[in-house]
Amino acid sequence: MAWPIAEVARMSGVTARTLRHYDEIGLLPPARIGTNGHRYYEEHQLLLLQQILVLRALGLGLPEIGRVLAAQVDELEALRGHHRRLIAERDRLDALATTVSRTITDLEQSRKDGTPMTSINRPENLFEGVQPAQYAESLHDFPELAEKIEQRTATMSQAEIEAGHRARTAQMIRLAELLAAGVPADAAPVQTEIDLQYRALSELRTVSATEYRAIGRSCVENEPWRAAYEAIAPGLAQYQRDAMEAYAAARLS
Repeated sequence: MAWPIAEVARMSGVTARTLRHYDEIGLLPPARIGTNGHRYYEEHQLLLLQQILVLRALGLGLPEIGRVLAAQVDELEALRGHHRRLIAERDRLDALATTVSRTITDLEQSRKDGTPMTSINRPENLFEGVQPAQYAESLHDFPELAEKIEQRTATMSQAEIEAGHRARTAQMIRLAELLAAGVPADAAPVQTEIDLQYRALSELRTVSATEYRAIGRSCVENEPWRAAYEAIAPGLAQYQRDAMEAYAAARLS
């Protein structure tokens, strides 16, 4: 049985544009292309797409995924390996959730008695379970931007990658605090944080208002990305999206 690209996009949650990009770079060619020019996928391609998405979720970039797929011999054994890595990632996320929960408790205590949080908890404990991750993973529906990020990451040291990851986590926590304080998404303190995010993206290439809005929607529509926000504070994914929408309307339109 063969499925058209639109149906594969619906089933997998991957946009047709991304599927075409995977074909263009040789990562996931369709089983065939019809006389109408439409791409069709069979079971083998669906299994490959599943592996691609699993490896993306594990933080691998597209070039590395290509090498993994090219090197594997047995699909079943490859899936067993992916399963082991997913279990390890689950354990990492459990550790991260514990770290964030402990930080919330420590912040509450520090605000209650007026002592610095770092006197309650060793500062290095803030980063238990926080491992560097490919920021491009969050942008898998924006392949050109993701590729730019992967290229930059390839030139960075491990310490620089870790520092960037911690900075992004800290920014998410700052947004969560503004959300908890009831600050509207279009208010100046929130928009200052969003401006920092937009400037970071703009260092890679120009991001239009339309694309920035689409990235904002992904905060809610992309399940792994949404889960990362919601792990810090319920409602944070929608708050981030609304803040980005307000930024695009006020400064990019």
